[in-house]
This record gives sequence, structure tokens and C-alpha cells, in this order.
Amino acid sequence: MILQPGKYKLLKIYVGEMQSFAGKSLYHALVLKLREAGIAGATVSRGVEAYGAASIIKKVGILDLSADLPMIIEAVDTEEKIQAVLPAISAMVKQGLIFLADAEVIKHG
Repeated sequence: MILQPGKYKLLKIYVGEMQSFAGKSLYHALVLKLREAGIAGATVSRGVEAYGAASIIKKVGILDLSADLPMIIEAVDTEEKIQAVLPAISAMVKQGLIFLADAEVIKHG
């Protein structure tokens, strides 16, 4: 689906890269769920340094294979479609942050 210019919702999900769901990485399982729900698109980014509720700073160094850094999943679509998938997303994310923000698409394509 190509989003036309206008008002939408931005769904942002923060999870740890080491978290899993049904035998897959949680971030990948979330992308599959968003696609299954017909969300226009999703992007996963990996944080390079972060801290969360425990105030422990995590960062990747040259010798680190993994520091359980945050994976950020972003998706933009209509409020109705985002609200419809939120219960499933919320059930999948046992530890993390999920939030919604207003978004305005200026150009797509």
C-alpha cells in the first residue's frame, strides 16, 4: 500500500535484540505480524548505545558480539489499522516500550 500525503499514526516499538518469540527474534516476529496485519510497511533499526528502565548503559564495542542493544521497529499507517494490530503486538512484547505518535506523510515514492 502506498501512503498518500495526509495524517497517520506512527507506531514505535523498542525491544532487546536478544528477545525471542516463537523461535524467532522478537523484532522479526513483530515485522511478520505487522505485515500479516496489512500495515503499509515496517523498518527495524538497531541502537548503537542506550539505557532503559534499569539505567544500565549498553553499547557495542569493537570486540562485542552482542550487547543486547535496542531494536526499534517503526511502522506508519492509518489509526484504524494500527489500533487493530496493537493487541497482538502488546501480547508479544513482554518487556519493552510501545508508543504511538501522530505522523504526517508529506511524500511517499
